[in-house]
Amino acid sequence: MNTSAVDIVRAYFATWPAKDRRALEALVADDFTFTSPLDNRLNRTTFFARCWPNSDTTASLEITRLVRDGELVFVTYEATSTEGHRVRNTEAVSVRGNQVCAVEVYFGWDLPHRATPGGFIDKLGGPISNPNL
Repeated sequence: MNTSAVDIVRAYFATWPAKDRRALEALVADDFTFTSPLDNRLNRTTFFARCWPNSDTTASLEITRLVRDGELVFVTYEATSTEGHRVRNTEAVSVRGNQVCAVEVYFGWDLPHRATPGGFIDKLGGPISNPNL
């Protein structure tokens, strides 16, 4: 049975709040790679050692955008930690057959955003509310 790339990606993201590593292992290809601003093409083993522990604090994950371009699926989601911290991220997920073969993560921002509307966060992390650009 061939499942659509969209269904595979939805199943992949559902494993995190469900804390279902067995399901995730079945969805991730043996030659899987994971890249983010902090990680450069981690292999499957390193991904599970470094990233999977984050599932312990993932209370919920809601997909807000999902766009398919062949076997590449772009996903934006909002996740809430068990402590109530919310973030928004976007990921490019490559699917081959019935498995995820690569993920590229583009970190998002905290929800609510730490900067005031029209403002930005400076290098030190403090909000600037009236930038007068």
